[in-house]
Amino acid sequence: MIELKGIKKNYGTLEILKGIDLTVKKGELISIIGSSGAGKSTLLQIIGTLDSANQGQLIIANKDVNKLDTNQLSKFRNINIGFIFQFHNLLPEFSALENICIPAYISGTKRNEAEKNALELLKKLKLENRANHKPSELSGGEQQRVAVARALINQPTILLADEPSGNLDSKNANDLHKLILEINKEFNQTCIVVTHNQEFANMAHRKLSIIDGLIKE
Repeated sequence: MIELKGIKKNYGTLEILKGIDLTVKKGELISIIGSSGAGKSTLLQIIGTLDSANQGQLIIANKDVNKLDTNQLSKFRNINIGFIFQFHNLLPEFSALENICIPAYISGTKRNEAEKNALELLKKLKLENRANHKPSELSGGEQQRVAVARALINQPTILLADEPSGNLDSKNANDLHKLILEINKEFNQTCIVVTHNQEFANMAHRKLSIIDGLIKE
């Protein structure tokens, strides 16, 4: 599903990633750990095509993303990759339902179909009674579950999560971890999760560390 070959990233003279080689199979759940500033989020952003490497090759679903132009890359990302961030990044002026639908609208899904799919996700996440609530009316855990639904609305082939529970209390963090595990199992969803939570990291099929700009199993 994902293949990285010799991925290097630097900012000026500061080397962050020094030659990352990684293959991720369909349906794998991979956790990535490492000290702050090790390059975990940078690697995830490169895999998610939000940032580009200075050197190396990234292949996703048999497509060399380096060969896509800006418009092709945006469309590819919207359809194939779902993102969950530490700070949910919900738009405050829109309801939970509307926030979830936004990626579907961007991909060209008709409104009725997008809303139907969003409501199904809200029901699955036990949030159907919060569909018309704005983010300020939701708890932190509820906001993050809405963000998970938004990440899943286009049925992406890959789910990327960057410290998804880092801003949650222990109960909501545990609930979110269970949810990601369920999504991975039920939908055979390829997931890569950057986390500082060792317990959650150990539940993944593979746990990787970034040390000195390189991946260690």
